[in-house]
Formats: sequence, structure tokens, C-alpha cells
Amino acid sequence: MANFETFFIPLILTFLFSSLVTANYYQNISPPYLLSREKLTHIRFYFHEIITSPNPSLIIIDPPKVMSNSPLPFGSLVVLENPLTIGPELDTKQVGKAQGFYLSATKREGVELEIVMGMTLAFMEGEFNSSTLSVLGRNTIISEVREMPIIGGTGVFRFARGFVQARSVQVDYIKGDATVEYNVYVFHYSSSSPSKEGFNEKVQFMTDPILNKI
Repeated sequence: MANFETFFIPLILTFLFSSLVTANYYQNISPPYLLSREKLTHIRFYFHEIITSPNPSLIIIDPPKVMSNSPLPFGSLVVLENPLTIGPELDTKQVGKAQGFYLSATKREGVELEIVMGMTLAFMEGEFNSSTLSVLGRNTIISEVREMPIIGGTGVFRFARGFVQARSVQVDYIKGDATVEYNVYVFHYSSSSPSKEGFNEKVQFMTDPILNKI
């Protein structure tokens, strides 16, 4: 009997204690409540890579020491902080910035670049001010339209999921300067106190649900 009490009483107490801790460790949230607030938003902006400037928006970190006629040899690592503007010209209103990196992930020679890109789109204007989206995926620069997944977000974009489509507007494959149009399609949850302010007083890039336009 003593052996039974010695073995099972501590075991029962441990089970009860762990049950109490588990009960207070998390809270289940009703899925219908979350789904009722989910919406699909479209955002458009222009992404600028600036190299031929005294203050470039990206740098190459320790380029590989290999012979190559590619502007970005296999294994190159680039760190970027590129401005996002409301129009294709760099002097139009800035609405955010892209911060992140990309890696050259192809051994192919020439300008047919394939990169793996990871970046945070940090917005600085309007309803999405201080909110971010995280993008991670393969970007085949030479393709007319490239698609990369959205893997998360913060602020207004908590629980974000979706994709971005990138289309080059102007690219100098030798010098590296580029302007790229980004169309973002993102599912996220409505803010409890949504603002009606857009990126610009006269231009609204955030649209109503656009499932029928994709």
C-alpha cells in the first residue's frame, strides 16, 4: 500500500497541476468570429532599386569570387531598403519601404537572373501606417510578371495571407537600377477602428473585395 501511495499520489498531483497550467496557458478563439472579419484587399505601389546614386538603396554583401558574366553571380547576397511610391516616378509620394534581402540562386550565365527574395513591406501612410507584410519566394527577374507568396504581417495585416505580383516598369540590367510595379492581394482581418484615409487624398489603391478581378 505504501508503494502504491508513493508512486500514484505524486503522479496524480502532477497531472492535476499540469492540467491547471494548460488550462491557463491558451485560449481558443471562435473561428466564425475571425472569419466574419476577414477581407481581401488590393494594394498597388512602385518599388525602386537605386544603385547609381551616392546613396544607393541596396548593397551587395561580399560578392562571390567567381568568374561570371552575370551582373549578380550565383551565391550573391544583396541587402536592400528600397522606397515604395504611389507612382512610377521616384519623386512621387513615398508610402512605405521594402527592407530585406535576396540571394542569386541560379548558375545560369547572363541577365536571366533567378533570386530568392525575403522582405518586409513596411507602410508609412494612411490606413496601413505602421503595418507590415512579409514576402518570401522565388523571383525570376526576366519574366514579365512574377508571383511571390505573402507569409504573414503585423498591425492591420495580422494573420495575413496572399500573394504579390511584380512587373518590371524600367530595368537597367547592367547598372542595376530598376522600377517595379507591385500588385498586392492580401486576406487579412478588419481593424476594430478602420480609417478611411488612403495613401493619397485623391488616389485610392485599396479596393473593395476583388475576387472577380484576379
